[in-house]
Amino acid sequence: MEVFYELLKITIPAAIVGYLAYVLVRSFLQSKLDEVSFAMRQKNQETVIPIRLQAYERICLLLERINPANLVQRLNNGEYSAEEFQHILIHEIREEFNHNLSQQVYMSSEAWTYVTTSVEQVISEVNAASNGLTDKSTSIDLAKSILENQSQKEVHILTESLDFVKKEIQVLF
Repeated sequence: MEVFYELLKITIPAAIVGYLAYVLVRSFLQSKLDEVSFAMRQKNQETVIPIRLQAYERICLLLERINPANLVQRLNNGEYSAEEFQHILIHEIREEFNHNLSQQVYMSSEAWTYVTTSVEQVISEVNAASNGLTDKSTSIDLAKSILENQSQKEVHILTESLDFVKKEIQVLF
């Protein structure tokens, strides 16, 4: 029995010291792991933040470029029929959108929804403006119709989308 107490006198302090050593080593390793993880996140942020900012810049440019007023001014030379010009406008909108499709990776899903909604809305507006025209209408007639329809709207989806993207940029950066 006395051997048992002697064994306990040795075993209990050794177990306590062993447990404390385990806790200290685990704590030390966890803090080192946290440091390495923080350093990696910091390095990723240095790389990702400029890319994300560039993505938001490109989306703002997309929204400005597909604005009907800017499209009409940039693409209308007065030589097209209304139908040809409608196809040119829609093609240009889709090309701009497809060119910036990869930017969705760097944006929130809500911001990307605003962008896709804006693109579809502008295409709808171009189509709606061409519906009231005759076969003999020119690109100038279509341009006037688009600009008149746009001026009648109080709030345009492109403005809302651009404002949302700008707000998201301010929150992130």
